Amino acid sequence: MEKRKTILIAVTVVIVGLIGWQVVRKITAQGSGLERIAAPVAVEIEPVRKATIRDTANFTGTLAPKSQFMVAPKIAGRLEKLMVDIGDKISRTQLLAVLDDEEYSQQVRQAEADLQVAKANLEESRSSLDVAKRELERVEELHKKGISADSELDASRGMSATQEARYKVAQAQVANREAALETAKVRLSYTKINASWEEGTNPRVVGERFVHEGTMLTPNAPILSLLEINPLLAIIHITDKDYFRVKPGQSALISSDAFLDKTAIGKIARIAPMLKETSREARIEIEFANPEGLFKPGMFINVQIEFATHEEATVVPVSCVVKRGDQQGIFLADTENKVAQFIPVKLGISTNELAEIIEPSTIAGQVVTMGQHLLADGSPIVLSETSAFQDSEKVEKAKPGEKR
Repeated sequence: MEKRKTILIAVTVVIVGLIGWQVVRKITAQGSGLERIAAPVAVEIEPVRKATIRDTANFTGTLAPKSQFMVAPKIAGRLEKLMVDIGDKISRTQLLAVLDDEEYSQQVRQAEADLQVAKANLEESRSSLDVAKRELERVEELHKKGISADSELDASRGMSATQEARYKVAQAQVANREAALETAKVRLSYTKINASWEEGTNPRVVGERFVHEGTMLTPNAPILSLLEINPLLAIIHITDKDYFRVKPGQSALISSDAFLDKTAIGKIARIAPMLKETSREARIEIEFANPEGLFKPGMFINVQIEFATHEEATVVPVSCVVKRGDQQGIFLADTENKVAQFIPVKLGISTNELAEIIEPSTIAGQVVTMGQHLLADGSPIVLSETSAFQDSEKVEKAKPGEKR
């Protein structure tokens, strides 16, 4: 009896479970049917339009002088006078500093005296040579007449050759003393340090001063640094993503956070032929005019490089572009039938605000700018109050007979 009762309870539980499962399945099926009936999505729209769009990239960098060199003495000495200081403008050949020249002036005087002695010796040698030549001529005449012996002729010839050699030595000594005098004068000229550079005619500026008057200087010890700040160089570093898009001669817009209302236009002057292995970046130098000296070496700057410009391009807000599956596209609003149509597109230049549509080239109409992420192809839509107001405003402004 107990066994039959247990079996009956088990059968009842199974039947009730089957009935419950059928009920749940029907309810689920009915619910799924309701979900398949899509509700209209509220959207905002804008017209597809024509505009000029630019392909630009922004970089950060620093400013550097076009040229920079150190001013240093070629000789040792005490710095007697420093004519310029930091920030002074310098022209070519301008006197910058003077060293104590007493020692070098004395060397010039000594060289001049040595030259005078050498010239006196030369005159003496020339006179002795003339005497020896005349004596040789006399002995040769006597020898022809048989009056002078062969030994006397040989002695006379030897004396003439000796005096000629001494004369040549004296000439060499004069040349040597002249060279020594020129050397002393050159060393004396080194006590006056002048600005000198080969290229460019623009003035330089004193960037740094390393010593003060009275300092004992050694050869090649830096005194000043001179900078060329017009034109200036903007130095940026770019990765391989943009490296192959950069070309010499391209324009660049240079600005600084120090003065937002001032910009400069430069051109790419040099492109490094390699990317550094440590940073995977290449050095780019942009040259630009700085006639007012507003921009200074060492400043942090922003650089915008324009790679391409497309005029009368078909553009839409960049936020309109969505992906459906493996395709990117936009939703065009059919305002008459109140549905959205997904149009696959090929994009060109994209900025923070706009995206250029290359294909299809004849695309036109109203593009969905808000609510597009909730849409599928053919989804019903309802215009938001803003879009509906704009749409009705266009209808009111349309002329009679104009296509609406």
